Amino acid sequence: MTVESELIERLQQLLAEAKAAGVEQALQPILKRALEDVAAKVSGVAETSSLIEVPGSYGLIGASAAMEQVFELIERVAPSTVPVLILGETGTGKELVARALHENSPRRSKLFLAENCAAVPAELLEGELFGHVKGAFTGAVANRDGHFVAANHGTVFLDEIGDMPLPMQSKLLRVLQEGEVRAVGSNKTVTVDVRVVAATNKDLPAMVSERNFREDLYYRLNVITISLPPLRDREGDVSILARFFADRLQASLGRSVELDAGALAALEAWSWPGNVRELENEIERAVALSDGVIGREDFSPRILAQQE
Repeated sequence: MTVESELIERLQQLLAEAKAAGVEQALQPILKRALEDVAAKVSGVAETSSLIEVPGSYGLIGASAAMEQVFELIERVAPSTVPVLILGETGTGKELVARALHENSPRRSKLFLAENCAAVPAELLEGELFGHVKGAFTGAVANRDGHFVAANHGTVFLDEIGDMPLPMQSKLLRVLQEGEVRAVGSNKTVTVDVRVVAATNKDLPAMVSERNFREDLYYRLNVITISLPPLRDREGDVSILARFFADRLQASLGRSVELDAGALAALEAWSWPGNVRELENEIERAVALSDGVIGREDFSPRILAQQE
């Protein structure tokens, strides 16, 4: 039950009590007006908050042939326990795929933990993944489990695996080979059973050739590969996603948000180097600038410049 429906129910109860108590000329009219006002507002929000039915699966939206292939592969791969390597440009939804693999697997009741290998300093990444013991380094004031221990029997998602330092690559390889982790500062190993899903927007085979990525680790991670297509190669999905994002904002704002034909044409013509994430940000910007009907003039100058 939502907060709004609870409020309506409580007002109805108070109104009934007022009638029963015979408080006809004072409290009852006030409660009746309050009930009508709340009901009207809730009804108005409900009319604008029902999301349009959008095509897609596993939390990913799209109807293009390229995305249908991704959905099919997720369905086939999710029930297994093998490592998966997700490839795709920035903003294509790699973490959504990783979560879909976990949530549709036998491990769904256990933890899904994600770490961006590019966002954590090299000297701290080992502790984040494998844990540390008290006193292992400055600031280690207590023992701490890393992701692999905390997510035992679950899934660890390693985003931007191509940015993992070479020394850490060796330690990750041992975990994949032996199923054991050793916390920083400890001489004891802990056995873990974790499914590893990794993702990158980099060319790992080229990095292997340049000796910037371990070849043995690459083959350990690349048991199954899911390649996410860039938005520019997903025919018809730009309009579907744009309408979805606009409708979601409409629900949160409680007012109508529409895209006119010129706006949709401008969106379809753009190349979307930032992919779905860029499109979502663009729709949010346009909603903030428009009066409820988004036209091409509400988009960023870079998108308009392509059609001039």
